[in-house]
Amino acid sequence: MTEVTEALTPRRPERPPARGGRRARGRAVPRAPRSPARPGFPRRPPRPRLRPPSSPPRQPGPLANMALVPCQVLRAAILLSYCSILCNYKAIEMPSHQTYGGSWKFLTFIDLVIQAVFFGICVLSDLSSLLTRGSGNQEQERQLKKLISLRDWMLAVLAFPVGVFVVAVFWIIYAYDREMIYPKLLDNFIPGWLNHGMHTTVLPFILIEMRTSHHAYPSRSSGLAAICTFSVGYILWVCWVHHVTGMWVYPFLEHIGPGARIVFFGSTTVLMNFLYLLGEVLNNYIWDTQRNPPSWQGSRCVSNNNIATFSLYGTWEISQKQCI
Repeated sequence: MTEVTEALTPRRPERPPARGGRRARGRAVPRAPRSPARPGFPRRPPRPRLRPPSSPPRQPGPLANMALVPCQVLRAAILLSYCSILCNYKAIEMPSHQTYGGSWKFLTFIDLVIQAVFFGICVLSDLSSLLTRGSGNQEQERQLKKLISLRDWMLAVLAFPVGVFVVAVFWIIYAYDREMIYPKLLDNFIPGWLNHGMHTTVLPFILIEMRTSHHAYPSRSSGLAAICTFSVGYILWVCWVHHVTGMWVYPFLEHIGPGARIVFFGSTTVLMNFLYLLGEVLNNYIWDTQRNPPSWQGSRCVSNNNIATFSLYGTWEISQKQCI
């Protein structure tokens, strides 16, 4: 009976084995052995795998080549603002401007002149770099390097430490007692916007300049010697004005004794040196020059990739060549 039942039951047709050695229903089917090469005919070598063609290098857009324009326009705008502040300040008729030394006995006015001259050099270097770019004139490039070196030296030694010193010391003393540094009587001569232009906007302007362009600092010994010379020179100038006129340039110097004045003058010199070191550390932190030096220092081109490189003029730009 069992044999009759098995004969009448239809059998399920068997599926052919999977091709290529794939698994069929959980079981691995072995690959069919390759036919041996015919005698006299070499075996065909395996076909190499073709990689998909790489996409062409991305061409920089029209705005990438104009990466320098915003920085140049910003420097020109800052220069015009300082010229406007200086003109408005000199137009004010104050009694202190008519005394010995005029406006040059105030560190705020000296700082405004320093900032205006510095940004003037920045604008001049930008114009020179745009005019000499691609000309291949070695003499022009050498002169441009000297101008850029002067710009970097002025920011490191004068623009940053003096500017930060004026802003910090003025507002600290102003918060303690404004009559010691900026009496209320001056509100009748100097408007509020002009006061902030002299004692506030200096700091953000100089920080923007440090962030947008790299500046090579001089050696630490020469930089500290230069800032000490400036500090001692201004202290001697203030003492000479007091010797001639019998009055101190700043009212708070009248309320402290000789010993306190010596301590104050010494503290200002130390603070100037600290601000110079702070500027150097901040510049290295922003641009990371200690670990990754700018590519224009001893660079040579080896490939044709579109990358952002650091140009000779202290700004970032899109280049068609990769420099190492």
